[in-house]
Amino acid sequence: MTAAVDPNLVKALLTESSTLRLRPRYEGSNICSWIGFKHVNYMVEEAVLVHFKQAGLPARALYEEHGLGLDFVGMDTRILHAFHIDDEAEAEVEPVSKGGEDALTFKVTIRVDRDGHTLKAVTSKVRLALRVDTYLEPAAEVPAELAPYAVQRLGADLPEVADPAPESSARAAEVLAAGGDEAAVLAALTEGRNAYAWKWNITYPYCHFTERLQLSGYLRLMEEAKDRFVLDRGISIKTLLDERKWIPVVPHSAVRIVDEALMEEDLYTVYTVEEVFKDLTYTSRMDNYVIRDGRFHLVQSGRIVHGYAVIENRRDWSLIPFDQRVIDAFNGKPQA
Repeated sequence: MTAAVDPNLVKALLTESSTLRLRPRYEGSNICSWIGFKHVNYMVEEAVLVHFKQAGLPARALYEEHGLGLDFVGMDTRILHAFHIDDEAEAEVEPVSKGGEDALTFKVTIRVDRDGHTLKAVTSKVRLALRVDTYLEPAAEVPAELAPYAVQRLGADLPEVADPAPESSARAAEVLAAGGDEAAVLAALTEGRNAYAWKWNITYPYCHFTERLQLSGYLRLMEEAKDRFVLDRGISIKTLLDERKWIPVVPHSAVRIVDEALMEEDLYTVYTVEEVFKDLTYTSRMDNYVIRDGRFHLVQSGRIVHGYAVIENRRDWSLIPFDQRVIDAFNGKPQA
């Protein structure tokens, strides 16, 4: 018989706000003392996990006592001010809705003090799901209070996301079925797109709850996709650092899990430039596929906006417009 859950805990989770003090992790300081977008999203993730714990429904108890994996399935984050190592911030987590389609959706606001002023540094909308665990034991009976938020498979309770390039995916599947090598499959997968793609076998450190790729793993892949893409286009991160002291900056990122991807499955990542806005930012889409029943099956989709900043000194940077060389690289034109 399943353990009961106090309905007041669920009510607190879905109706009350929470706050906590937190700071970015040291690993995220890759260039000078600034913190990259991935670790800003990790702060958002931590704030929501603490919100669950403060409400009396921590991730560990949900899993060990009720067989429910607390999974982040969507994160849409805007960065308004940069974070530095040793910054201490305050995060506020607010439930978006008491139930219905927006159940387990939260708004996160992170504020930081700068020169005597408190600034809104980050806003994010986050969606979670309680995934019924069946890997180690038969599915437990879900407590009635949590049943409305439990799912048998990630993405199954959300509107379907269409493959953004079904013709390329179908062609890649044909090449794979015909015995084409990896390069030929990737070429077919990016055909007709201003894109870069690679194949990767999902490794254990990117997974959680024993078997599936977690949302933070997709954030790591999104960061790697940018690095691989600009290297392929002749304007690698280090090239622009060495030549111009330019660094990429991210004002907006969004990741959504469409379906589950499992440990040791082959994952095909496609990073596509969608728009170059004037000479200030460009938007890219990252889509991830696994092979199911001989088809490329979409498991994740998301977008990221990049700009560039020039490093002025160890403390300061400022946004800078793209020049023609960089714009051409984004648009796929050959480098001179």
